[in-house]
Amino acid sequence: MYEVRVEADFAAAHFLRDYHGKCENVHGHNYKVYAHVRGAELDAGGMLFDFAVLKNALRTVVSTLDHTNLNDITAFDQNPSAERIARYIYDGMIVLAKENNCDLTGKNGGTKLYAVDVFETETSRARYLAE
Repeated sequence: MYEVRVEADFAAAHFLRDYHGKCENVHGHNYKVYAHVRGAELDAGGMLFDFAVLKNALRTVVSTLDHTNLNDITAFDQNPSAERIARYIYDGMIVLAKENNCDLTGKNGGTKLYAVDVFETETSRARYLAE
């Protein structure tokens, strides 16, 4: 099994509506995001997946979050936790890949977008794992 990872970052504000503590107030993070792709087969060039294509997909999705108040994004239902952000980025990358005739779902044993990590800080990470 092979794995590749690309990363991107973005800055955004948010607050957690159903949280009782400091994070219920509006605050910001400089988020770091890792997208992991896994697969058993390499292409004719010896690569699992083109880094440039993967980085473009990740950066395109992340750009929709950059310098926003994440609570204003409907998909987060007013509670943009790191877990929900990770899922949002995963779903967005799957859609972008499909639009560009790439399949990252891993169907038929192919290459799979395996996980998306979202770091709010260097020591706090949430991960969405594909099923």
